[in-house]
Amino acid sequence: MDPAVPAAITPETFSFIALFLRADWVVKGVMIGLGVASLWSWTVIIDKLFRFTVLNGQAEKFESQVSSGRSLEDIAQEAGERPRHALPRMLQGALREWRDARAKSLATDTQAAFLVQRIDRVLDTTIAREALRIEDGLGSLAIVATASPFIGLFGTVWGIMHSFQAIAIQKNTNLAVVAPSIAEALFATAIGLMAAIPAYIAYNKFSTDAARYTARLEGFADDLSTAIQRRISERT
Repeated sequence: MDPAVPAAITPETFSFIALFLRADWVVKGVMIGLGVASLWSWTVIIDKLFRFTVLNGQAEKFESQVSSGRSLEDIAQEAGERPRHALPRMLQGALREWRDARAKSLATDTQAAFLVQRIDRVLDTTIAREALRIEDGLGSLAIVATASPFIGLFGTVWGIMHSFQAIAIQKNTNLAVVAPSIAEALFATAIGLMAAIPAYIAYNKFSTDAARYTARLEGFADDLSTAIQRRISERT
């Protein structure tokens, strides 16, 4: 903190820019770090909002196609060779295992049971990979949400300590002397909360969205497994 006291206290003295410029270099570093963390968290928030909207829209469209009564093979073929969405990849993987097993013939119940197990493993692997992909970035939101208030508090404690040093040097406890320095210190806590609150809310929301989407994939996998078992029972 600059021990020099402004000649006159005005509203501009407490503006965000003025508080930042007068702050100690440690407090400035805390503010800049929190600003970067907030910017990064908002980048993740916007990305997740867009991604979950697109993923759920594509899932609804594909589920409608599957439930329309059309052949699963035709739907899988229309999805292309390398679909980006998890649901068509799951369908193609299950049908691939079914075709391979059918080519070798399902002579016994044991072979049919092994086929169902292979299909379940393929579907579980796809779900696990998709879950990791959609949860990417949530860890950074959790870090910002939990660490930002404490980092801001550190800046506040450091700033207040320098404020008391300035009071001791000037030997003046007038509120006009103390207020600007205290405001600079408290500004660090404010920035920490501004970074933490959106990150905390977004983390909880997107964690719930990720869990719901994973449950959606698991439900689709169960339906696929049931459809394959129905085909097996018709052939045996």
